[in-house]
Amino acid sequence: MTADSPNNALGPGDCLVVIDLQNDFMPGGALAVPDGDAVVPTINRLAQGFPHVIATQDWHPADHASFASQHPGQMAFATVDAAYGPQTLWPDHCVQGTSGAAFHPDFDAGAAELVLRKGFRRGIDSYSAFTENDRSTTTGLAGYLKARGFRRLFFAGLATDFCVRWSVEDACAAGFEVVLIEDACRAIDLNGSLAAAMAAVHAAGATVVQSADLPG
Repeated sequence: MTADSPNNALGPGDCLVVIDLQNDFMPGGALAVPDGDAVVPTINRLAQGFPHVIATQDWHPADHASFASQHPGQMAFATVDAAYGPQTLWPDHCVQGTSGAAFHPDFDAGAAELVLRKGFRRGIDSYSAFTENDRSTTTGLAGYLKARGFRRLFFAGLATDFCVRWSVEDACAAGFEVVLIEDACRAIDLNGSLAAAMAAVHAAGATVVQSADLPG
């Protein structure tokens, strides 16, 4: 156990939240996260030790407003001003119904009690599993988790500095006890975004642990 680790005994109020283990975020995918596939066996192992597991899935329409292809003259990874604030433009990825949107074939998605799809509204990107990027449109996940009596959420998946970070921050704001499993995540690290994400995670009040600190 590290100094930052929570009590590793898991109970009925604990849930593992697996963020976006999808083909387009894996090496060779449309928006590859470096070494992203390395977390799959770690997450599968962890899931065996958790009483509850849920997963999220990016699920964009083909003309999603966050795609650089929808902004003539703009390149992927540029930033534009959306109605709700700055928005990074991405390569087309995780388009509904495509193989890129599917979970990595080695991920045991059958362990998930819920698969939450996000980013399906054309005009709003959705990093967080809880609130879309306009910061007012909710996914309903917080209510679902509270209705089921979950109190402590453990986060793993892709990418640390975007969808994982925003989900962790929103989970803290919603009143959950939050744990980030650092080595069960990987980052894009765009212009220092990983360091900023880890600072934000700590500032939000989340605990950061390694997978070895947990059962599974």
